[in-house]
Amino acid sequence: MSLPVTHPLVDGRTTNSALVAAYSGEAPSRRPVWFMRQAGRSLPEYRALREGVGMLESCLRPELASEITLQPVRRHDVDAAIFFSDIVVPLLLAGVDVDIVPGVGPVMGSAVRTADDVARLRDAGPLTAQALEPVSEAVALTVAALGSTPLIGFAGAPFTLAAYLVEGRPSRDHLAARTLMHADPDTWRALTEWAADVTGAFLRAQVLAGASAAQLFDSWAGSLSLADYVTHAAPSSARALGSVAGLGVRTVHFGTGTSELLAAMRDVGADVIGVDYRLPLDEANRRLGGRTPLQGNIDPALLQAPWPVLEAHVRDVLARGALAPGHVANLGHGVPPDTDPEVLTRIVQLVHEA
Repeated sequence: MSLPVTHPLVDGRTTNSALVAAYSGEAPSRRPVWFMRQAGRSLPEYRALREGVGMLESCLRPELASEITLQPVRRHDVDAAIFFSDIVVPLLLAGVDVDIVPGVGPVMGSAVRTADDVARLRDAGPLTAQALEPVSEAVALTVAALGSTPLIGFAGAPFTLAAYLVEGRPSRDHLAARTLMHADPDTWRALTEWAADVTGAFLRAQVLAGASAAQLFDSWAGSLSLADYVTHAAPSSARALGSVAGLGVRTVHFGTGTSELLAAMRDVGADVIGVDYRLPLDEANRRLGGRTPLQGNIDPALLQAPWPVLEAHVRDVLARGALAPGHVANLGHGVPPDTDPEVLTRIVQLVHEA
């Protein structure tokens, strides 16, 4: 299957955008910038819109999800929108009992730790286009409003989804997940393959509905050694990214605490590597052989520092990023909820002027 003729990359709306150019290893007229979690609690308009509406419900109401996605583009003049959703949405749509508990995060009705548990997930069947209709509709509404600004689709990497399923809730060290991958590798493989197919379908639906790029988030991959990542996580990430292979969209792979995994994360099939705040971009570029576009990696902790301190840091990130074949400025993690939105707007202006 190819992209629809109405897709922004096909009809030309986003083909020459700064973001797509940088993701393709080209030099756009200005350095593109956007922020992970740019749509969210740092914006008063977001808090007003979400009042009384649960997180998962807001993700599955197309008009609401679209409006939330558009808010930071209007406010900050960022070079891309990131689709507003959550990595557990495809799990919910596939029939998993999951809720996002305020102050805690995703919590499963029951943990998935045995072969029988995984078999019950698989017996529920694939994630269908009908189930994904709210996602496709929200993307289409958003793309229609964005014009020449590209939308980035996103999904959670299979390891991170599997870790949530096995632990049953957020975890600091993912001991149960890491135990399962070694104690029962067949069950672990079946679980991550299922997660890859579900999250891959979620990502593919966004791309076909109009997303001009796709980002795979592996929030918890940093808990793995390189050997464990290559053996127990990389195959399922490759499977997930394979869902959009051949569609002509650039893919980004990002994880936190993954400085030792960057090349392996690239080699699962990603075009661009997102780098967290722990590793300077020039060193990331060196580790990747100087042939991979980068995204990142302003330290979110500096967003509340005095402006001269933050400005010097942003300029340093831009200088180091300029050494890579392409660079998209971003944070080295998500926007903290208590960030002053005016600071983000000021960073965008600085990046564009620099």
